[in-house]
Amino acid sequence: MLGIKQEALAFDLGEDWNQKKISILENKEVVDKSLLKDISQALKIPVEAFENFDEEQAINLISNTANFENCLQPAFFSFQPTFHPVDKILELHEEKIALYERMLIEKDDMILQLKELINTFK
Repeated sequence: MLGIKQEALAFDLGEDWNQKKISILENKEVVDKSLLKDISQALKIPVEAFENFDEEQAINLISNTANFENCLQPAFFSFQPTFHPVDKILELHEEKIALYERMLIEKDDMILQLKELINTFK
């Protein structure tokens, strides 16, 4: 969610950490409280974002409480579109209908041209 590479987190956690250990850690069901606190500090997000994890709530919690002044990673997860997704779907649907209608008109024109061509050879 934060776009942070495993190597970067390992570096922030200290010499005892590497990418492989972070990968193993990501697959654990339970993480020790003290380790969770260290990870939380390294990522600059509250421990609560890990505990009782819910993706939507975590995004809101992180975006509302994280300090990104010293963070090199963009806060891309807080993006809120200025359009409604349903409007975009309807817009795409209307574009497809318009394209289909243009194709039908072109087909009709081609049929007329073929009929005219056939009539010239009669």
